Amino acid sequence: MAEKLRVDAVELENFMKLLDGSVTSLKGLRSALADATVGGLGTEDLDKACEDFQSDWKYGAEQIGEQTEDLGKIIEQNKNAFMEVEDALTKAMKKAGKTKDDIVVVPT
Repeated sequence: MAEKLRVDAVELENFMKLLDGSVTSLKGLRSALADATVGGLGTEDLDKACEDFQSDWKYGAEQIGEQTEDLGKIIEQNKNAFMEVEDALTKAMKKAGKTKDDIVVVPT
């Protein structure tokens, strides 16, 4: 099973950057939405519907932004923990005298 575990630190870093960009984009959206007015679009019912939608969307966008930030933090913590374990294993294998001819190959 261990041979199936693969972690690509570069891909994790790219994913974290993508999440960070998404958070920035959502913050911009929320800012633009906060400045938008809904009055005078049409009938009173349409104005009310637009106001309700704006309120719901603002809340939803805030929640998505917060959860995206949290996900980014969790991914970074996991990546850092994995790298610590990988470094410790590498040092342990080198100390144990494992070579490329042994079963375990330590990446350099």
